[in-house]
Amino acid sequence: MSIWVRVGDFVANVASSALTSIVEAVRTAFEGDPETRRRVSFSIAMIALSAKMAKADGIVTHDEVKAFQQIFSIPESESRHVARFYNLAKQDTAGYESYAAQMAALCGSGHPNCKFLEDILDGLFHIAKADGYVHEKELAFLTRVGEIFGFDEAHFQTIAARHVDLGDADPYVVLGLSRGTSLEQARRRYHQLANENHPDRLAARGVPKEFLTIANDRIAAINGAWEQIEKELKAA
Repeated sequence: MSIWVRVGDFVANVASSALTSIVEAVRTAFEGDPETRRRVSFSIAMIALSAKMAKADGIVTHDEVKAFQQIFSIPESESRHVARFYNLAKQDTAGYESYAAQMAALCGSGHPNCKFLEDILDGLFHIAKADGYVHEKELAFLTRVGEIFGFDEAHFQTIAARHVDLGDADPYVVLGLSRGTSLEQARRRYHQLANENHPDRLAARGVPKEFLTIANDRIAAINGAWEQIEKELKAA
């Protein structure tokens, strides 16, 4: 069964409830099916947090809508359920902090290392930068979501560096390296990240296949950073 049929059925049944009750409903509805729970949770998180980010920024541009569509190819038959849920998320009085905390809790103990949460944050950055610039309010929103997800400043900067220009240190930040690292250390780190972020790994985490757009962007950023660092260190 298509993930969007699952999401559509789920949203049709629970979308009249408060947004903050939906995560618990996902948990119980798919308790015996962890793979479907991850896929539905990811999709719902992306829709809801995208809506919350749009509300924080105060404007939804055509480019942001297009970026959302790049991540999710939603069948016409299910689009009304997604639109209904998106509008619910924008209108719900509960703050996005509460919702983000519930999403983090789905990862259980030790959630700062949960790749599922990094996938969500990467997707939000992809949408935020679609108009060519991550606006101040969007960055504040993303920073707070990162904090709630349990990412320390260095981890958040590594994610952000894949999407925004952080200056001369940018390639090192992308790979989570400090200047002065050796070529061999940098090479090991690069291979580790390339392996961890291979698109097949995302599929294994239950990320919808449409999210391969983000996976490819992530790998491109990692490869680009490594090329710059390798060139610099070999020339040293």
